[in-house]
Amino acid sequence: MKSSNEILQQVNDFLASLSYNRQPSSLYEPVQYVLSLGGKRIRPVLMLLGYNLWKEQPEDILMPAVGLETYHNYTLLHDDLMDNADMRRGHETVHRRWDANKAILSGDSMLVLAYQRVAQVPADKLREVLDLFTVTALEIGEGQEYDMAFEQRTDVTEDEYIEMIRLKTSVLLACALKMGALLADAPQQDAELMYQVGEQLGLAFQLQDDLLDVYGDPKVFGKAIGGDITSNKKTYMLINACNRANDSQRAELKKWITATTFDRQEKVQAVTRLYDEIGIRQLCEDKISYYFDLARQTLDRVNVLENRKQPLRQYMDEMLHRDK
Repeated sequence: MKSSNEILQQVNDFLASLSYNRQPSSLYEPVQYVLSLGGKRIRPVLMLLGYNLWKEQPEDILMPAVGLETYHNYTLLHDDLMDNADMRRGHETVHRRWDANKAILSGDSMLVLAYQRVAQVPADKLREVLDLFTVTALEIGEGQEYDMAFEQRTDVTEDEYIEMIRLKTSVLLACALKMGALLADAPQQDAELMYQVGEQLGLAFQLQDDLLDVYGDPKVFGKAIGGDITSNKKTYMLINACNRANDSQRAELKKWITATTFDRQEKVQAVTRLYDEIGIRQLCEDKISYYFDLARQTLDRVNVLENRKQPLRQYMDEMLHRDK
């Protein structure tokens, strides 16, 4: 069995070794650029850790694993364009470094490359793997649509938000763990449990992102904090702040949410102060712990010797304590 650090190194080395020989090379430069910016590589690492529960040599499935990473980065490339974001992982976004047209076209090519890489699995696994990946990709698009639609609404509920982040974020982590299990010939029941582990882990992970967007260190986080606040994103934090605020706090929140012109720093500081007053940080941290605990309990039910689960358990614990 390999540790998550060993697997991460394998993923990064493999990504760096991939060649892009097709023409025009200018179409693939942004693809290489995006994949060279680093990142936590959570999805391929989870896929290989999931595989390693049942089989040795997780490097045997590196290509489909980096296919998931390629797909994930494609979604980030297009998200950045839709959000008009300037920075990603401390570097210029593709539409800033090149232009919007390049971001659209290179992103589209990235999606096709992702499918090409994911499809490099044994023939008897191809249909099941591609069906899982396709449904996952459709759900992520659905989650993004909900996310954008929520920006125009003032009545988004906590349950609606959790379902949106399940679609937008969780299902790809779930897909990674289940795909690793399927490729390792895991029993169907265990593969489904691995999907649930990823789903619960993904909910905790996205709620951490919400928290770090407000309370993270921008030097560590890789982008300016407060982006969700300035864009009035209906996060778990904003929804609960509106629900739990007293009359004066709710009035101030509404003032900032409806303001068409404002000083960015002033708005971020004012809304963060309201979050502090209402106790939103602790509420969010408790919800994160709740989903992490659920993921651990679900992993307990997977029918594999406990010592084989240790690398995945350790990786999940590292995710719980991340600061970026």
